[in-house]
Amino acid sequence: MVARGPILAFDGGMLWHSFFDLLASALAFQALRMGHASWLSGEDLPAFRPAYGVALVIGAGIGAYGLGTLNLWLSGLPGIGRSILGALCGAVAAIEVYKAVSGVKGSTGLIFVPAFCVAVVVGRFGCFLAGLPDQTYGIPSALPWAVDFGDGIPRHPVQLYESAAMAGFLGLAVWAVPHWPSFRADAFYLMTGFYAVERFGLEFLKPYAALLGPLNIFHLACLGLLAYSVAMILRRPDV
Repeated sequence: MVARGPILAFDGGMLWHSFFDLLASALAFQALRMGHASWLSGEDLPAFRPAYGVALVIGAGIGAYGLGTLNLWLSGLPGIGRSILGALCGAVAAIEVYKAVSGVKGSTGLIFVPAFCVAVVVGRFGCFLAGLPDQTYGIPSALPWAVDFGDGIPRHPVQLYESAAMAGFLGLAVWAVPHWPSFRADAFYLMTGFYAVERFGLEFLKPYAALLGPLNIFHLACLGLLAYSVAMILRRPDV
């Protein structure tokens, strides 16, 4: 890594991405265990069955690769893409279908809040260090913290913006879940809504192809995820 005044230029390499993907997965699994132990009481614990896990994994995989690749194609870029936003949307859709078919009521997502936040916080550092090949860099910027990923153009480090945003939400959730019953009841929906809002804003700092006015495919996915979150919160009888 070579400093150029306020700008950083480096060749991250996709090996960094793989390393941080593995680290994010390991830490997210640990966060899942810790959330299970400290956040869930007997009445909160959903009836997890193998089919639940299968639906979660399949939905997340289809969403991640489907939305990520579609965005690359729309932007005129070759290759197969992955998207954490797509993974979240796909997992939510698959689990809601599973719950409707199996008759499971209420939210089953509380346990996944710390795991998802940790995965984003850590995983985005891999995206950042991977540089230009990861296709997650921001648009050109003259701000003092802009980063040159190797092409001579200082850009918004949007990966770090997203990591910081989810770290902030995780800190709020760690405090609020044990002390704030209404937050606890809607923690997963609040997290998905927050993620949708912060991603919607950050998408304006990315060079992806517009699909509807100034909005790209990720903007539209964020709007759908936000609508889902608000609808699920409002449908609680005591809201």
